[in-house]
Amino acid sequence: MKKYSLEEIKDKYIGKPESLSRKTYELELKLELIGEAIKKIRKERDLTQSELGDMIGVKKAQISKLENSTKNVSIGTLMRVFDALKTDVKLQIELEDHELEVI
Repeated sequence: MKKYSLEEIKDKYIGKPESLSRKTYELELKLELIGEAIKKIRKERDLTQSELGDMIGVKKAQISKLENSTKNVSIGTLMRVFDALKTDVKLQIELEDHELEVI
């Protein structure tokens, strides 16, 4: 029986790393992790979704959507959420010839 690596499986079923389908998959995975991080930190801070929403001026439903899918959220909203959670966020942009880190 032949064994396949995770990369081989992703290449076959999602697409090669340079393909649009693979880039979309990787981006969605990263965004999902951001939502999970928000939920985890909120719970560690012993806050409800309503309380976090009140802190940044949005309704509980928007916090719920944010925790479950960050696809259609602005960077400004994310920064307000992480600021309310008293969490430092670093944004790192990698260009072909150098790296830029925004703090």
